[in-house]
Amino acid sequence: MPSRSRTRGRALHPVVLDDLFEDLVEIDYGQEDQEEGDGQEETDDDGGSEEEDSQRSSDEDDEDEDEDEEEEDQDQQQRQREEFPRVDCEPSTRPRVSAAGAAEERPTCPVCMEPWASQGPHRISCIPCGHVYGRSCLERWLNQRGNQSATCPQCSKRFKHKDIINLYAPEVAIPKNELEKEISYLRERNDSLEKKVSHHDKLFEDMTKRQIAMEQRIIDAVSSKRQKVAEHSDRAAYLEPSTSATVNFSLQNELCLDGARVIGIDVSNQIILASGRAAAVGAEPVLTKISMTSAHQPCKIHLPPDTKAVRDMCILPGGSAIFTSLGRKLSLFSMTTDNVVLQCDLPVPGWSCSADVSSSCHIYAGLQNGTILVFDIRQGARPLHSMVGLSTNPIHTLHSVVDNNGCRKILSASAIGPCMWDADDNESRPHLLTGMPNQRVCISLACAPASNDVLVASFRPKVDASEDANASQVYLSQTPTRNVGPGRLGHHTLIRRTGNASFAEGTTCCGNVSEVRMSKSAIIPYGDDQHLLAYGDESLRGVRTWQLPSFGIHADVCSHRQPILDLRYAESSGGGGYLGCLSEEKLQVFRITS
Repeated sequence: MPSRSRTRGRALHPVVLDDLFEDLVEIDYGQEDQEEGDGQEETDDDGGSEEEDSQRSSDEDDEDEDEDEEEEDQDQQQRQREEFPRVDCEPSTRPRVSAAGAAEERPTCPVCMEPWASQGPHRISCIPCGHVYGRSCLERWLNQRGNQSATCPQCSKRFKHKDIINLYAPEVAIPKNELEKEISYLRERNDSLEKKVSHHDKLFEDMTKRQIAMEQRIIDAVSSKRQKVAEHSDRAAYLEPSTSATVNFSLQNELCLDGARVIGIDVSNQIILASGRAAAVGAEPVLTKISMTSAHQPCKIHLPPDTKAVRDMCILPGGSAIFTSLGRKLSLFSMTTDNVVLQCDLPVPGWSCSADVSSSCHIYAGLQNGTILVFDIRQGARPLHSMVGLSTNPIHTLHSVVDNNGCRKILSASAIGPCMWDADDNESRPHLLTGMPNQRVCISLACAPASNDVLVASFRPKVDASEDANASQVYLSQTPTRNVGPGRLGHHTLIRRTGNASFAEGTTCCGNVSEVRMSKSAIIPYGDDQHLLAYGDESLRGVRTWQLPSFGIHADVCSHRQPILDLRYAESSGGGGYLGCLSEEKLQVFRITS
C-alpha cells in the first residue's frame, strides 16, 4: 500500500501556545524554528508510513479506509483552500514581530479571523495536531464534513469531535490601543453625562425657586383679598352715581347660615325668614327666623320631612308667608306660631310663588311643568284652577300686578322669556312680552314694586358668547370694560310698558351670570321715579347695581365667598327700604336711603 503522508512537499509548523498567551506576542518563527521544521519534515518523509500505521491502528474508523482515501484527502485539501482562503498555511514565511508590535495585533481564530474568548461558544480550543481555533469553528467544520471526522485546516491531520480540547487560558487580553479607545470613549461619555446632570440639577433648582415664589404670591394675593373682603363686609360699600341723587347702602344685619337658598323680608314685623338645611345627619329643611331689631339668636324651625328644599318664598300681609318646595308642596307658614298651618299638594315640584296684590286670600304657584295653579287659602288645599303655559319649562319667577284698567295680571319668567297672564281669565293663554330670540335663556325677571311699568329680564346665551360676535359687540359697547371672572357673559334687558298689555325692549347691558342657577334680581326705587337694578354678579361674588334706564354702574354693594343666590327688596312705610343679599353661607341686609 503506498504511503499516505499528509505533508507532501510542505513544511508544517505547529502553533506554540506559550508564545500565544504571553504578553499577547505573536509567534516568532526564527531560524531555529525553520531548522527544526526541516528536520521534522525529513522525519515525516522517512517515517511517514509508520506514523500513519500507528494512527490507523489507534483510530478504528481509519482501519476501514481503502486506498482511495488519498484521493479524498486531496479533494478535501482543495475544498479547504476554497472555503478558508484567509488561513495562512505557511507560518514559517511570516515576518518576525516584536513584543511592542504584537500588542497591536488581536489574537484571532485562523478560520473566521474573529477574536476568540476564554469562554463561550467561540472559546480557545485545539486539536491533536496542536493548532488552535475557536471551538464553534471546529464544530461547524465537523458538521460540514458529516459530523464523523475532518482534517485540520492548516496541516490536514484528521480529528474527531472528541479530540477537541478546551484551553483554559488565564485571560484573553484586549489590545491596548482598543482598550485605550474604549476608556477614552467612556471618559468622554461620563463627562457629557456629568454636564447634563449638572444642567438638569440647575433647572430643577430654578423651577423649585419659581414654584416657591409663585406659591408665595398666591398666598399673599389670597390674604390681601380676604382682608379687603373683611373690610368691605364691615361697612357699607357704595359709589357715587352719575346723577345728583345718591343711594346709600348701610349694613344692618349679617348672619352666617348653612345651605341657605331663599329669603323673605317682613318689614312691618321686622322679621327675616331664610330657608336652609339642618346641620345634623339627613340635612332636613329648616327655616331660620331672624329679628331685624333684636340681638337674640335666630330661631331654627324644622319643616315637615316631606317638604324638601324650598325654591321660592313670598311674605303675605298679616304676619304669614308662603313657600314652594321640591317636595311638591305649597306651604303656608305662620310667623306668630312658627308653624306650617296649611300644606297644598302640587302635581309636580313648585319653583315659584306669589300672593295676589288685590286679594290676600289668593296665592299662585309656578310649577316645574310650566303651569300656574291658583289657590284660595280659605277653601283648603285644593287649587281653584290651573293655567297652562306656552312651554313645559319651569316657571322660576312670579309677580302679581294690576294693569292700568285695574285688571289682575301675573308676570312670569321661564327659559323662553317673560310672559303676562290674565289672572281673571283662567282659559286664556299667556303671551310673551316681546319677541325673544332663541339664542338666549331667561333666568330672572325683576319688577318695580310700586308699578309694573318697569321690568328687567336677565338672560344667558344658549351658545358661547364668542360665537355670537354681533350680539357680543352690542352688549360690550354699552358697558365699561371689566375683568371677566367665573360664570358666563350674559345680559340684562330693560322692558317698558308701551300700552295696557304691550311692552317693548329698551337698553341692554352685559354682566357675568350663572351657567346653572336661576339667580334672583331686584329693582330698587329711589328719588323722583328713579330706579336701580341689583343683581348678583358671578365675577364679583357680590351684588352690582346699575342705574335705569341708562345701565350706568352705580355701586358694588357687598362681597361673599359664594355666589349670590337670592336678592329681595322690601319697601318701608317710613321711606326707603331694605335689600337682602343671600349666599349659601351668609345673609346680609342693607338699609337703603337716598
